[in-house]
Amino acid sequence: MNLINIIAEDLKLKESQVQTVLNMLSEGSTIPFIARYRKEITGGLDENQIKDIETYYAKQKSLEERREAVIRLIDEKGMLTDKLKDQLLKATTLKDIEDIYLPFKEKKKTKATEAVAKGLEPFAKIILAAQNYLDVKQKAQEFINDKVSTIEEAIEGAQFIIAEYASERVFFRKWVRNFILRNAKLKTKLKKSAVDEKEVYKTYYEFEKELRWLANYQVLAINRAEKAKVLTVTFDYSQTQVTDFLIKNMNRYNNDSTAPYIEAAVKDGFKRLIKPSIEREFRSDLTEKAGTGAIEIFANNLEQLLLTPAIKGKTVLGIDPGFRTGCKTAVIDRTGAPKTIGVIYVFKERDAYVTLDDTFKNFDIDVIVIGNGTASRETMELVAKYLKSRNMNIPFTIISEAGASVYSASKVAQKEFPKLQVEQRSAISIARRYQDALNELVKIEPKAIGVGQYQHDVNQKQLDAQLGFVVEKIVNQVGVDINTASAEVLQYISGLSSKVATNIVEHRTTNGVFKERKEIKKVKGLGSKTYEQAIGFLRIIDGLNKLDSTSIHPESYKIAKAIIKENKISLEQIGQANQLQELSIQELANKYESDKYTIQDIVDGISNPQRDVRDSYDAPILKTEILSIDNMEIGQVMEGRVQNVTEFGAFVDLGVKTAGLIHKSNMGEGYVKNPLEVVSVGKIVEVEIISLEKERKRIGLKLLKK
Repeated sequence: MNLINIIAEDLKLKESQVQTVLNMLSEGSTIPFIARYRKEITGGLDENQIKDIETYYAKQKSLEERREAVIRLIDEKGMLTDKLKDQLLKATTLKDIEDIYLPFKEKKKTKATEAVAKGLEPFAKIILAAQNYLDVKQKAQEFINDKVSTIEEAIEGAQFIIAEYASERVFFRKWVRNFILRNAKLKTKLKKSAVDEKEVYKTYYEFEKELRWLANYQVLAINRAEKAKVLTVTFDYSQTQVTDFLIKNMNRYNNDSTAPYIEAAVKDGFKRLIKPSIEREFRSDLTEKAGTGAIEIFANNLEQLLLTPAIKGKTVLGIDPGFRTGCKTAVIDRTGAPKTIGVIYVFKERDAYVTLDDTFKNFDIDVIVIGNGTASRETMELVAKYLKSRNMNIPFTIISEAGASVYSASKVAQKEFPKLQVEQRSAISIARRYQDALNELVKIEPKAIGVGQYQHDVNQKQLDAQLGFVVEKIVNQVGVDINTASAEVLQYISGLSSKVATNIVEHRTTNGVFKERKEIKKVKGLGSKTYEQAIGFLRIIDGLNKLDSTSIHPESYKIAKAIIKENKISLEQIGQANQLQELSIQELANKYESDKYTIQDIVDGISNPQRDVRDSYDAPILKTEILSIDNMEIGQVMEGRVQNVTEFGAFVDLGVKTAGLIHKSNMGEGYVKNPLEVVSVGKIVEVEIISLEKERKRIGLKLLKK
């Protein structure tokens, strides 16, 4: 089978694009490198498209390997016919292949295998093949032997074999699957012994929905409730219709004399073998689909969070809120270096004011950043009241502290701040997240950041792979300054391993800053292939060669210098050469025997070397006063920042303790299938309050503009 053709058709790409990408991946090129520096031979495919090709190829290759293995296994049994082989070669899914293989599988001890061992398989075949009247009981006497002592035992054994035959017929299994998919509902019921004190799963105490219309979040919630022994889960469909169809097709000669025996066998086969097997498949498929959907949402939310704009040149007071142990504070300067660490208590206002007075006296603070954990609201009220009492107009904001505690207790944090307590490190991390979220969040295991739906209920290997891909993609899109980047950031750069990233930092510490990109070749473990893959994403801001501060790959320096020379631009003018944007990219490509993608990247690099992809995204909203849910009204129009996106809607930070929910039905005039098509984490949105439950702390919102 032509895998390239299959992948190209399914992904709606050209075969040449698929083949080219697979060739480069097999040669050791990374996805970020291919997406950025090999657009001319991929036709401009982005990271997601290249990842899709890689994933789809692995899936199809696994399918082909299983197909070949099944053909070999059946052939080794001497049972492979041309018809069977043709069926296997035409199978398009793993399920189809396994269905065909099922009758040939080595079986554990079953009722049918025991009956076969007693010599009853010929009897079963006689019953099924009988076109005319057959006295089944009389025929059964012929099969009484030292292993079969009665007529009833012989008939029962034959029926066990017929039941297994029915359960292994490919056509039957496909028909049952299709019937269940079209007609079945998933039903849940509260267990009598259930313990659900907070009524977390109340929605599903008496719940039913067609399989086809089950939402991913519903599947995962039901799974979680079932695991917690709160619910029983069943399929609801007409089993009589199913068994009637199976019986009709098993009793193909419509023989009245054998019909009762075949009917009993088929009903047993359905109840004992087909039904549990197919229903398990459906539960597994639903869970896999739901898990994939949840991972997609988590990955998208993480990507948007990592794309939070870097706020440069600000001195920040970070506060990690807490009641019992107090709120840890940390002032970081414009470079992110911690200057002082302290603690304030929300219920000791006078003492807190004294501490804050001292902090503001010694540091010219531009913004206050408060974590959104326990005591966050009380801390914000304290800060706002303090600022008002001192006539200070310093803005403050709430920022997600998810994963900050994980970082604070990590080896990375211990190495970075060995003399500080865990909570003190957390305050620094919160402050740094405002300055550069990406640089700080890469220090944390991605799934600890907590912007996902049911992230602990999905395939962890798949989750880790997808989140790792997202972090790698964004880090490389942004690029790093090799003279300031930490090993935690560098390890995500195209081609660099964790070890090489550490070697770069050690080389920098021992030998001083890198002055040119080519000096990076001296780093231990960094060979020519790694250099090729990584160097375009590593910048040297104040080096000997101005081009080293751009995203232009050294392999294109010759063309870049020629364009600079022809347009009478000095290297010192890089970043101010806007006249290049007026030139014809295609004419330049023809002139320098290059391609439009490479030339465009060169022109962009010369014109705006410090361009940051994050700058086009929304920064956190700064506040100078606090809001309360008690002062809100239905119909009120507000601005908020999307905090999290789920399958059913988006949660929006409005500046109060409770996030508001925009259900997907309130995201636009038409039907919104996927909220991610409308909003994303970090996006600033204008909303109208459409429902308000102040006692339950619930705010319903309608999106006013996308």
